Amino acid sequence: MLYKMETTPRIQTAFRLKPDLITRLKREAKLKGISLNALVENTLEREHRVEWPCLPKDFTASEEIRSLSFGELPEPTEEELEQDPKLAYLWNKHVKPYAKKD
Repeated sequence: MLYKMETTPRIQTAFRLKPDLITRLKREAKLKGISLNALVENTLEREHRVEWPCLPKDFTASEEIRSLSFGELPEPTEEELEQDPKLAYLWNKHVKPYAKKD
């Protein structure tokens, strides 16, 4: 695993740990070539990472859920897409692949 330098501000805190645990952590950090702080932070991040729920690929929203939408987006004209590269990018990436096929 690569350890990258982050510029996110840190909050200094203190924990009371058993001396033998500190010794083992320092030894592991030294073997990995990282600081004790980086080892503890990486371990805590790995153990407590945020896991976002995912819907299965074959998920279909119920009619009740679909009724909550604001309706269909009007399809932009070719001219609008040519004049607005951001619109073209977003439309082609996020709308067009999921558009109803007639």
